[in-house]
Amino acid sequence: MILIGTSGSTKCDWQLVDAKNILVKKSTKGINPFFMDDVAISDIVKSLGAEIIGHKEEIEVVYYFGAGCSSKHFASMVERGLSKVFNKSHLYVKEDIVAAAFATFDGEPSITALMGTGSNACHFDGDIVRQEVSGMDFILGDEGSRSHFGKKLLSKYLKRQLPEDISRDLERDFQLNKEEILLSVYIKPYANVYLSSFSQFIKERIDNAYLHEMVKSSIAEFVEIYICSIKNYENLPVHFVGSVPYFFEDIVTEVVEEYKLIKGIFVEEPIDLLVGYLIKKHYKTDIAN
Repeated sequence: MILIGTSGSTKCDWQLVDAKNILVKKSTKGINPFFMDDVAISDIVKSLGAEIIGHKEEIEVVYYFGAGCSSKHFASMVERGLSKVFNKSHLYVKEDIVAAAFATFDGEPSITALMGTGSNACHFDGDIVRQEVSGMDFILGDEGSRSHFGKKLLSKYLKRQLPEDISRDLERDFQLNKEEILLSVYIKPYANVYLSSFSQFIKERIDNAYLHEMVKSSIAEFVEIYICSIKNYENLPVHFVGSVPYFFEDIVTEVVEEYKLIKGIFVEEPIDLLVGYLIKKHYKTDIAN
């Protein structure tokens, strides 16, 4: 058996599989080593319960792909958390963009854009996952992500740059005030999740010209920084993974067309496609169902 997990800051999806079948599907709280230590990570893993942990003696490899695992320090923290539960399994820990690249690979070199709570992009040729610009999280980066949308929205609200009706709706729906915003962004943990929570508000009003342009400009920034930096990007299909391309597909498509990119597939959750890829890689076979 192998256990596969893909995690953003909000949610982690898990699947326990063998050479032929998906045995268990489960979701837990998201794991991000930027905001938690190995003990907290272990506690989340333990919440998988007996239906998965009960098979830990049979699990050969735990493949884990998650936010915050781009550095050895943070990847090691996740490994320590996993090893407290799966102490006899081989642990394969990589950042979430690697999962997105594996999931969208169809045998030909391509670019994969990951756009959810955070954002990132890479080139994958079936051998090496390569990034020209690495992810820098919500303070210094994450253009084109839900947290970036929230950051732009709240920044404009505090600067009194939003249209009056949008500001009024924000105040009504969230009881906003400057002190609470600053506390949530600068003091409380999971500021990126807090910022991304405003994407639902934006989605519900995306026909508003101001919000449409705000989202489009954020996605265009992402394309400029992460995709256009990749060599020969004009001639490679670009696959889009995550909640942003899923819920804002029309706007992502507008930007793709303006930059004359080759549009690939759009996938909200990569784990199902990832499982197929890893079954082939690990067992040298195809999954049955």
